[in-house]
Amino acid sequence: MYMEFKSTRGTRRTRRKATALLVLLSLYGVGTAAFSQGVAPTATDAASLLTLARTERAAGRRVEALAYCQEVLARWPNNADARQLNVVLLSELGASARALELASTLPPSSQHAEHARLVADYDAHEARWARGEPSDPHHPYAEADKAVADIERLANDANAPADIRQRARMDMLAALDQSDRAGEVLAAYAPMKRQGVQLPPYAEQAVADAMMQKHRPREAIALYEDSIRRDPGPYDPSETDPRIGLAYAYLDAGRMHDALTTINALADSEARWLHLRDVRGAVQNQRKVDADTSAAGITQDVGLLAQAHARLAAMSAEAPGNADIRRDLAMAELARGWPRRALETLKIADTLDERDASAALDEAEAHRALYDYADVQSNLDQAQQEAGRSGRVQDAQAAWDRDSGWQFDLTHDNGRGNSPDYGDRDQETLATLASPLIDDHWRVLALAQYATAALPEGDVSRERAGLGLEGYLHGLQFYLQALPAADRFVRRTAFAAGFNWSINDHWSLSTDWSSAGNDVPLRAQYYGITGNTLSTALQWRASELTSARLDVYRDRFSDGNVRQGWLADVVQRLHTGANFTWDGGVEVGGSHNSEVDRPYFNPSEDRSYALTSSLQNVLSQYDDRNWTQRIDLAVGEYAERNYATGLLVSARYGQVFQPRAGLRFGWGLGWHYQPYDGRHESRLVLDLTMHWGE
Repeated sequence: MYMEFKSTRGTRRTRRKATALLVLLSLYGVGTAAFSQGVAPTATDAASLLTLARTERAAGRRVEALAYCQEVLARWPNNADARQLNVVLLSELGASARALELASTLPPSSQHAEHARLVADYDAHEARWARGEPSDPHHPYAEADKAVADIERLANDANAPADIRQRARMDMLAALDQSDRAGEVLAAYAPMKRQGVQLPPYAEQAVADAMMQKHRPREAIALYEDSIRRDPGPYDPSETDPRIGLAYAYLDAGRMHDALTTINALADSEARWLHLRDVRGAVQNQRKVDADTSAAGITQDVGLLAQAHARLAAMSAEAPGNADIRRDLAMAELARGWPRRALETLKIADTLDERDASAALDEAEAHRALYDYADVQSNLDQAQQEAGRSGRVQDAQAAWDRDSGWQFDLTHDNGRGNSPDYGDRDQETLATLASPLIDDHWRVLALAQYATAALPEGDVSRERAGLGLEGYLHGLQFYLQALPAADRFVRRTAFAAGFNWSINDHWSLSTDWSSAGNDVPLRAQYYGITGNTLSTALQWRASELTSARLDVYRDRFSDGNVRQGWLADVVQRLHTGANFTWDGGVEVGGSHNSEVDRPYFNPSEDRSYALTSSLQNVLSQYDDRNWTQRIDLAVGEYAERNYATGLLVSARYGQVFQPRAGLRFGWGLGWHYQPYDGRHESRLVLDLTMHWGE
């Protein structure tokens, strides 16, 4: 059975397939000979055989004890002591359903406590069985809910001994967690915590898992660590190793190093194959599979995308029929920027195993990357219907509600310097409010722009406000905008249109046109000059590691000048660490103006090149709250016809803080230095950003 691991970061919940009886027997330290050949009795009377059975049980050899007991029942089927011992041994060996069934055939007894213990054993096994694949994958809580109801009945049985009722309350925590009723788990745990009740390790793990669903990883860590200290394993084959949960709790709490160390140590400690006593050959160790896939997931979450993808690709190649590994591989492909490839991998997985709620969530993420918003909603509806209590489902639905709802963006740049286009002081503010999705394809935009510059000849401003429409099709995003002018310099409505087309997982094409675009310098605006602008960019992206882009543009000014130019860059990942990236690249470009001696900077011909570098890392992280920084640097040369070539330097330091999902604030300080008409000039810019939505 794959028992799902519920991480607030959206990790896959896995269901561990039921381990064969041979594996269970091997863990008890016995082979199959006790069943296939029997235990040769050393006595011929019932009393002696029962004495041997009790001796074996006391030594922990319950299978051998059961064999002696069965020998008695085979000869003397009505032996009351043998029948009673047979029930006890079956219950202790895990056959609690059969034990409870046989107990009902025993003569009436005043031993109500013993019967309550059998019921408790059965209820506990019900909770364990609920961890497996449900009989109906579209109703995954049926078995767990039944276990909850049965355990609750025993916990409230006033005739049951106090210790049995207390045990039932502990089992209830595990059953409620398996039923994805995290709120009820924490509500039941709160009074126990106040009373100082010491939970058994399995109950601590259930509470920790519920805390992870409720985004409380620090508290989960304390419980996971205590449960592992008190019960270091080995664990029952039907149970998920709690160190997997601990690793994810470390990750969500921002303890990245501890997360990687814990999960990699677990993966390394597990054998790939199990060699069972008295069984020829070997069987795959499902614990190794769980540890490896979890290690890949955590590796991916800290930004080591290529490493995680390589690990999952190798695992999928080794076990091509494992649908869960293939779905994990699809999510790694999506993380690397290959949504179409991810969807194909998910389709293959669906042919291998019936799609459940987790699979629906995976497909929703891939469709979301391609703007297939109707499919996103359909996938989420399925996940909600099947497993709406799941923390992962609830988080995915909340993220989609933010993404499909209102969006607000605010950017502000404030510059100082002596650039000929910007003047001594300049600033620009742009605000955009986007409506919720309409019919899965449209948004209405409200836009406002205000830009000013203090030029030597006087102040100038660009003030516009208007409406727009944004549309989405498979792999295609496009927009239309109309922004009437409110300033006194150029009383002209700026119409704009553009699109961004993801041709496939590696190539994309974008085009933007404006009747009075922002590419027209503010200095030109001061003199009443405007113009049409058109730019087209073609990008190739192998993965997050390598990309190349070519941008060509043509600006036709109202004073008759035509500017044509191009800009190309190649970016290569130089180093990837946990939550750290370093990219390097080359940027080259050039432009040509048909007219010279205009009041704005318009060289007849120029060209530039620069070596670029970008470093980005996470400063702090806790659940959905994170704080990142980025450093950008470009150094090269700028050459203008009829002027000497000069040094070009551009540098920027910035940070982004996300206090919660859907809300981000950013700031950056940049400096640009290059020659204009042979004289070096510089500009210092403070930029501020805000985003609300998703």
